Amino acid sequence: MANKKKISSLEKTAREWLTERGVTIDDIADLVYYLQSKYHDDLSMDECRFNVNKVLTKREVQNAVITGIEMDRLAEKKMLTEPLQSTIEVDESLYGIDEIIAFSIVNVYGSIGFTNYGYIDKQKPGILQKLNDKSSGECHTFLDDIVGAIAAAASSRLAHSIEGDDEDDE
Repeated sequence: MANKKKISSLEKTAREWLTERGVTIDDIADLVYYLQSKYHDDLSMDECRFNVNKVLTKREVQNAVITGIEMDRLAEKKMLTEPLQSTIEVDESLYGIDEIIAFSIVNVYGSIGFTNYGYIDKQKPGILQKLNDKSSGECHTFLDDIVGAIAAAASSRLAHSIEGDDEDDE
């Protein structure tokens, strides 16, 4: 493709950090497929990957990714002060800031993203189950919500494009 957009350093960092934390585009595309396959008979993994990649081109999403991952890293290294350290380490249910960052991602593609996000956050399929496993010693308090939100946003983008809302978000 001659018109291929150059990837920004922020996007490159966000993508690299996702990979470093064990999350692939295919992992997120699997979640999109999980959310959308019952509504689209001919849905392909290529379409799911395409929409995940489009979501990851958004600056708001990139900022959420790097902010959340950095918070998780700091918590793993025990570099936060109390009570924040313990709150993030245990992923305290009443904390909610991790979900607020996720909402900044789902909001990019409209209200359908909120329902997709809520559903997948409760179900925890695929990579989300792995990210929620506290026995690994890794902290993914923010990352699990961010990954679910990217999948929800990609699902919303897919739903809008199938309905003919051909937004140009190049």
